[in-house]
Amino acid sequence: MPNPLLEVKGLKKYFDINGGVFGRKVGEVKAVDGVSFAVMEGEILGIVGESGCGKSTAGKSILRLMEPTEGEVRFEDRNITNLNPEEMRQLRRDMQIIFQDPYASLNPRHTVEKIINEPLLIHSELSSEQRKERVQELLEIVGLSAYHASRYPHQFSGGQRQRIGIARALANNPKLIICDEPVSALDVSVQSQILNLMEELRDEFNLTYVFIAHDLSVVKHISDRVGVMYLGRMVELTTKDKLYDEPKHPYTQALLSAVPSPDPDVPRDRVILKGDVPSPANPPAGCAFHTRCPQAMDICKQVRPQFEEIEDNHFVACHLYGDVQ
Repeated sequence: MPNPLLEVKGLKKYFDINGGVFGRKVGEVKAVDGVSFAVMEGEILGIVGESGCGKSTAGKSILRLMEPTEGEVRFEDRNITNLNPEEMRQLRRDMQIIFQDPYASLNPRHTVEKIINEPLLIHSELSSEQRKERVQELLEIVGLSAYHASRYPHQFSGGQRQRIGIARALANNPKLIICDEPVSALDVSVQSQILNLMEELRDEFNLTYVFIAHDLSVVKHISDRVGVMYLGRMVELTTKDKLYDEPKHPYTQALLSAVPSPDPDVPRDRVILKGDVPSPANPPAGCAFHTRCPQAMDICKQVRPQFEEIEDNHFVACHLYGDVQ
């Protein structure tokens, strides 16, 4: 079996909570709490979960846009968590990100040409004329026109801005792109255009995506495998067909039962979860989901379930499938 392009082991990102007169640390928010997965070259791994579960923080921690608290990130079998800033800078041409908000991620004072040109200026040895040609080529690749290069971000719609963000991410032919909810701010009709574009680019340039979203139908459309996160932890990971046809974890079952069906006559078993999501500053002991789980057992309140393979390529963190049962 080939080595994965990206391997994440026990990734944690905690934020300190300061309080009192002297601003001392009084606690911590466990935004990402021990996430592990691997992504093969050319694969699209979807990561889903409700808002605040740590998806975006995990994505940014993988790229070290936020420094991880603990854990290991291996890219092309190289541990990148302990690289110095200069080594990390050289690696960034192979690892890029498409940000969630197409309005905030583009500098309003720069023309589109300058925005897309910047990564070329930093990472490539192209001449000014070659960079100009490359910017025009990138704009056409993402479905815009070369004459758009002289315009400013405020002159574009949300979907066009996201295309500019994609062009910027593609500038240096990266191997891995973290897509942080790239279509959540867009209309449904524009979402499908952007998703189809991303799939075409994956095939054309052999890209690998980690696709973060909270829309299960979007993730089903684009992903090869899907991981489900809850309160900073990965609870299930498998191929998209297995996940959508046979979800194992009670949280995944509840999420999928909430997806609207286009056929109103199809009978559906809706799983309604009780209570609210616990605070990541004070997560429950044992399984983080036990406070809302309809199948919770006594052991769930005390012992944190291991994230382990229960079937071929199907990982679940749940005592229903562990050795305990």
